[in-house]
Amino acid sequence: MIGHRTHLSVNEKGHLDIGGVDTVELADELKTPLYVTDEDRIRARYGELYSAFSSRGYGVKIKYAYKANTSLAILKIFQNLGAGADVLSEGEISVALHIGLKPEEIIFTGNNKTDEELLYAVQNGVLINLDSVHELKRLKRICSARDVRRARVSFRINPAVSPKTHPYLATGLKESKFGVGHKDALKAYESAMEDPNLTIEGIHMHIGSQILDAGVYGEATSRLMNIVCELKEKLGLYLKFIDLGGGFGIQYQKSDKFVAPSEFADAIFSVIDAAVEKCSLKRPEILIEPGRFLVADSTVLLTQVNTVKETHYKKFIGVDSGFNTLARPALYNAYHEVVDASRAGEEAREVVTIAGNVCESGDILASDRSLPKIVEGDVIALLDAGAYGLVMASQYNFRPRPAAVLVSGGRWILIRRRETFDDLINGEILPPDM
Repeated sequence: MIGHRTHLSVNEKGHLDIGGVDTVELADELKTPLYVTDEDRIRARYGELYSAFSSRGYGVKIKYAYKANTSLAILKIFQNLGAGADVLSEGEISVALHIGLKPEEIIFTGNNKTDEELLYAVQNGVLINLDSVHELKRLKRICSARDVRRARVSFRINPAVSPKTHPYLATGLKESKFGVGHKDALKAYESAMEDPNLTIEGIHMHIGSQILDAGVYGEATSRLMNIVCELKEKLGLYLKFIDLGGGFGIQYQKSDKFVAPSEFADAIFSVIDAAVEKCSLKRPEILIEPGRFLVADSTVLLTQVNTVKETHYKKFIGVDSGFNTLARPALYNAYHEVVDASRAGEEAREVVTIAGNVCESGDILASDRSLPKIVEGDVIALLDAGAYGLVMASQYNFRPRPAAVLVSGGRWILIRRRETFDDLINGEILPPDM
């Protein structure tokens, strides 16, 4: 076991195993960079979260946040587990329908939706989570101008709370671009109620990502339930569901606080129970939209050492990946634990910095890490790469995006082939006279 990650271990060769598969042998066979995901870990995380929330006396549904990882194989795992989809674009709606989800299992929560995306959602019967009063007006115009089915809607509310996370991951602040403010919420719902083309089903919030303080959810839920009570008392509106969003954090490093799913559930349901009793509400269905919590620690990124370079200030370990393969360190200064998969059983001997192969000074995957004596050809594993990893990869520097495999019970299967040169130029058009 590597830290708290029970699906990672060191085998008799001293190599890193994930799900019973030797990562060094896997890298040798399939080459690097390579994303490797443990299916059993995903299923275990889903079970933890669902059990914690479904034991509180409410109907609960998980809507997996597609933006975290849109691998078709992983999406199918969640569908088989009973999860719906939280989607942000027409493309994500399309892929959810492609794998077999029913429209009523999908909630479309993107901000700044185009008219084409709104129409596509309505035509396919997908619930639209409205992000602003202006978006409501646009949807009304779209529905009245076309012979389409009745649109199913909810509103995303901005609860104006600090989620105590990285500024780029905070979405529930009062200055955030996301959601409808409290003062506009009742007018928005009243306006939607007046339109014969709209059916109101619920209310939604999402306060941020990588949140490690359960109390923040209690505060945000309290503000959301105040609006739910006002809707019932002033408009006579009973909501079918309350969507609490996601954002549940994981332990990227030892200093991160571990927050059990039950702690998040305790903070949330104590508030919901009180509001249901105080306001004489019908018990709503509870939706949650986890992404990172379900997939992040299921996956490692394997990359091979090309260069060992010593300067006056640092020792750099140059690898065959960069921020085109894993963007989070450059984008957020995010921490990913590093393991020398080839020497996972050895003690740390030196402090090194893992440098990527993109021609940018900011392409550092990990700074000042204590690791064994690394040599050319070693396989390095960057842990907890299952969320916002491959899904954010690019072809910058004209490098193909990596392959991906799924492991389970000591066996592996390819779920994404490595891109080729033809993939890199696909879509390019060279004018005939050039």
